[in-house]
Amino acid sequence: MTGGDEPTLGMPERGGPAVDGTRVPVLARPLASYYLLLSSAGLLLLLGLVMVLSASSVRSFDELGSSYAVFARQATWVGIGLPLLVLASRLPVRVFRVLAYPVMIVSLVLLTVVLTPQFGKSINGAQRWIELGSYTLQPSEIAKLGLVLWGADLLVRKRKLLGDWKHLLVPLVPGALLICVLIMLEPDMGTTIVVLLIMLMLLWVVGTPLRVFVSISGVILLAGTVLAIREPYRFERLLSYRDPFADAHDTGFQAVQGLYALASGGWWGEGLGASREKWPGLLPNAHTDFILAIIGEELGLLGTLVVVILFAVLGFAGIRVAHRSADPFVQLAAASATGWLLGQSMINMGAVVGLLPITGIPLPLVSFGGSALVPTMLTVGMLLSFARHEPAATAMLSARAAARREAREAGEPAAGGGRRFRARARVARGSRGDSGDDDVAERISAAAHR
Repeated sequence: MTGGDEPTLGMPERGGPAVDGTRVPVLARPLASYYLLLSSAGLLLLLGLVMVLSASSVRSFDELGSSYAVFARQATWVGIGLPLLVLASRLPVRVFRVLAYPVMIVSLVLLTVVLTPQFGKSINGAQRWIELGSYTLQPSEIAKLGLVLWGADLLVRKRKLLGDWKHLLVPLVPGALLICVLIMLEPDMGTTIVVLLIMLMLLWVVGTPLRVFVSISGVILLAGTVLAIREPYRFERLLSYRDPFADAHDTGFQAVQGLYALASGGWWGEGLGASREKWPGLLPNAHTDFILAIIGEELGLLGTLVVVILFAVLGFAGIRVAHRSADPFVQLAAASATGWLLGQSMINMGAVVGLLPITGIPLPLVSFGGSALVPTMLTVGMLLSFARHEPAATAMLSARAAARREAREAGEPAAGGGRRFRARARVARGSRGDSGDDDVAERISAAAHR
């Protein structure tokens, strides 16, 4: 939102004709960012539940004796995440700043604990999970949210010193690198890349000089190349990425099977539940890292494009929240959180379609896995809270609350007070600028006396 936007009176929120006969554009409505975030994230979550059930049903029955076992676990995580999302969406911004250091410290402690043999659970040579009964916790997912909150709060506290590049980089860069080192000890190259993306997003939004930003990016790229070459299995992934069909039965097996799934889906797909690649012995990780391939096989190109569009809407809404907010903490946290979700989704989808090497990270809100899903839902809830605190949204919500209070105090019945409430709400909804509270109150009062 630009400071020069003038309030426009008489425009209803739902796009109906205003008092002067004009219509308010969809994106000009005060809660547009909120509903874009809510609808895109909600549809991705719903699609994820359906596709986890479809992609896991055969192997779940084969390994666990029930076609619904994996789906039930995912549904449980969604049941845990939804109340947290709603709670986060109602929290004031100051609460997220208060939580910044505790979340960061907890994530560092858990990243250390997961490396110990007593608590860490090793799967396929990677020790990334802490076992909690029949469930597992992946600390690196919490660390992403911790870095978003801590990094944003840190830069806001030091904003008067950021002209000095030392204050700009320290302790943000060392803190992010500490997280990366702990994650690489598991090891988990994909999550490390996402953590670095969050750090780079924070540095970019805060206004890091271009030469400093390019230098940091170059060092990260060089270090990533060295790490990829030194570890044999990562080097094999790079070689198979160039031509997965050269070793289609070994190093390129997963990539090739993913491409087969996408190709067999065609334009419209084989139909929901009709995937062949999800059967045992074919596409590995069909309900986790490569769930997009199953979406493409069952729902076709149309289904995959819907996923891409929903992530594009989510990314647009997140950046829009950062742009329209006047709070520097919200700007940094919203931009870095959006960069995390968009960056991770692009890395995942790029690997599935063969544009990027396979890194093993899930598709946010869609892939199976509660350790990734719950922190992601918390992050979406945080973005929703930020959207509710946009200046125009705050003014409209305050006007609504004031109208309801006055109606209750006057003893008006719900139906009788509706006309007065709508008149007041029209004035508040038309206010897209940063007009003062007194100005808003005068307009509400004027509308009430019509």
